[in-house]
Amino acid sequence: MMPLTMAKAGETATIRKISGRDEVRQHLAELGFVVDSELQVVSEMGGNLIVQVKDSRIALDKTMANRIMI
Repeated sequence: MMPLTMAKAGETATIRKISGRDEVRQHLAELGFVVDSELQVVSEMGGNLIVQVKDSRIALDKTMANRIMI
């Protein structure tokens, strides 16, 4: 398992774990980041990511991306 920030543009990954406080996990779940779902990294710059999750593209800063383990 590694943090999402280690993924490179073009990679597809499966979410294995989401860490953080309950409020953070709930917020990410509302955006579509749930365990066992797939996402694709569209763009990466300095740990900040744009990812395709379900039918949406979402920008994540490095702090949030580090909470998502793939």
